[in-house]
Amino acid sequence: MKLKIFLPTRIFLETDAASVTATALNGSFGLRPNHIDFVSALAPGLLVYRATDESEERFVAIDRGVLIKQGHEVRVTVRNAISD
Repeated sequence: MKLKIFLPTRIFLETDAASVTATALNGSFGLRPNHIDFVSALAPGLLVYRATDESEERFVAIDRGVLIKQGHEVRVTVRNAISD
């Protein structure tokens, strides 16, 4: 999957991901490449992804936002984000 995280002024992150885990207003969820298309309002917290070329998980602290998974692309729009 192609993971893209957008801030109001720039693209914060663009990478290939094997999995993505985030926290919605009603709890955590995980996405894999063949997951059904999906839209969710995100709660402030950690977005965790595993890059396709790495075995380690990566973490991004995010503010409230929206996640859209469509086809093989996951787009996340937030006001603020900080990466490890």
